Amino acid sequence: MRIGELAGLVGVSTRAIRHYHHVGLLPEPARKANGYREYSLRDAVELARVRRLTELGLSLDEVGDALAGDADRDLVEILRELDADLARQEADLRQRRARLAQMLRQAEAGGKPSEQAPVSAGLAELFDRMARVAAGRPGPEPAMAAKDRDLMALLETASAVRGTGWLDVLTRTLNSDPEGVERAYAVYARLDELAGSPVDDPRVEATAQAIVAAIPEPARQAIRFPDGGLEETDEGFAAAFYADFAPAQAAAIRRAVGLMSQARRS
Repeated sequence: MRIGELAGLVGVSTRAIRHYHHVGLLPEPARKANGYREYSLRDAVELARVRRLTELGLSLDEVGDALAGDADRDLVEILRELDADLARQEADLRQRRARLAQMLRQAEAGGKPSEQAPVSAGLAELFDRMARVAAGRPGPEPAMAAKDRDLMALLETASAVRGTGWLDVLTRTLNSDPEGVERAYAVYARLDELAGSPVDDPRVEATAQAIVAAIPEPARQAIRFPDGGLEETDEGFAAAFYADFAPAQAAAIRRAVGLMSQARRS
């Protein structure tokens, strides 16, 4: 068989066959006197096996390991690893579809998905509760509420790298506390009032105390932030975090973080 016939038989491109030759996955037959390669049935069998393995998701390096000599044991290990990887992908896909379904239900009901979407189901539920509380309050929503939603969405996104399990605790406890979001909105209003105030405003301490009181105890015990904690303000996440607030707001939040840290150490 010529290379075109082999490609058509197995269902791959001639370019793929040449690449398999180049990386050593498929032996390259010697050229005939006319300059053409002549492929045997054995070549077709090996090429079909390469195709089946790549369709399972194996990399070319893994396919090479599987095809190298007596590789039955290695192939079993590779296939087990592949199966575990596919299981993780399936779980991730189910989670993504659940988030999408939630957004679709909200859109079909006439609602507007959160600007932070897609987020986890727990955080989406919390954002929905915040929207209902905001709608029931007089006047516009505190600017700090929108800032807090942005921060929670950011921290959830970063959780796989940095570790923010406390955010899950906070989300669950607020969702199970009928008054939790109301307390949060009272704190948001306090923080908004500090927007144009000096850092020595006496309301800074009272606002810090209110922030601590509004965070459920389980979350206060679990809370940790990126870059070692928001007490560290010279660089990294903490510096960017505090710079996003007005001076008196940052002072109140910094004091609240300090109070929670002291409580954990005592």
